[in-house]
Amino acid sequence: MNSVTLKNNLLGGWGALLLWGCLSTFSTHALAAELLNSSYDIGRELFSSLNPEFEKQWHKQHPQDQLTIKQSHAGSSKQALAILHGLRADVVTYNQVPDVQILHDRGDLIPADWQQRLPNNSSPYYSTMAFLVRKGNPKNIRTWDDLVRNDVALVFPNPKTSGNGRYTYLAAWGAFQQQNPHAPKKVRQLMQRFLQNVTVFDIGGRGATASFIERELGDVLISFESEINNIRKQYGEENYQIILPPVNILAEFPVAWVDKNIQKNGTETVAKAYLNYLYSPAAQQIIAGFNYRVLDKNVMQAHQAHFPATQLFRLEEQFGSWPEAMKTHFSAGGTLEQLLAEGRE
Repeated sequence: MNSVTLKNNLLGGWGALLLWGCLSTFSTHALAAELLNSSYDIGRELFSSLNPEFEKQWHKQHPQDQLTIKQSHAGSSKQALAILHGLRADVVTYNQVPDVQILHDRGDLIPADWQQRLPNNSSPYYSTMAFLVRKGNPKNIRTWDDLVRNDVALVFPNPKTSGNGRYTYLAAWGAFQQQNPHAPKKVRQLMQRFLQNVTVFDIGGRGATASFIERELGDVLISFESEINNIRKQYGEENYQIILPPVNILAEFPVAWVDKNIQKNGTETVAKAYLNYLYSPAAQQIIAGFNYRVLDKNVMQAHQAHFPATQLFRLEEQFGSWPEAMKTHFSAGGTLEQLLAEGRE
């Protein structure tokens, strides 16, 4: 064997080893996929039930893949800021539109038309606000009007940091406005009294629950209907009572894949499949089991007894749009800050 032949054989051998190494590395990455879902504070239990079912479905369809879904939970506004600051979440499952929209407006991480990519404005389920009171409803709480009385103390998350708290604020304002359509000053006075009755503003919904249940603060905890039902089930149905006011707000739960992150992470296919799964009958059944209202009519009919009738208004009907509501009420120097300052005078 001459030196040229030997050199070529050696190069061929090293080339084969290098090729095998590259294929092995590629195969390892292809077999192990990881998805990070950035979600709102009180969504832990819901996604702890949804994720294993999707992982099973994905593995059945892709036997060679090993998928792990990880969760990150906090107030939805705080979660969105974490992504803007570098958290490489693949998908977001939030409880209000602005916390998804900000990923486009301030980070260009998703396109402007993100709400058109999935059904129902990218909201696979929805809820509304409910009151949790202690056994026997000692303060006889029935409507939003009861929450402005001097003898009532409230607990709900801070609207500055929580979509939960934002919906609570807007639900109360909308209810007062429907009763007083031509008296804006009265609506403002009612909202000032409503905010004055808040005992503590926690960062997120889970913190508000702890304040009401564990620290025994306040007479009324206001949160999503889904969370209120879950709390009552967890801490004893005999100890608490749920009140659903007759006028209420439609609370949408938008979802989106984070385009720039899934491109970097190589998770585009699984991220899109995961969010589409939330619309499936199987997922809708799980979601309804956690007391969220869902789009699937058959599932809703099966769970009808858990969802009392209430008059739901859309945010757009009372406040124009989310951007208008955010600017008017929750921006620096906005109506929320004004009302809080006036209440301290």
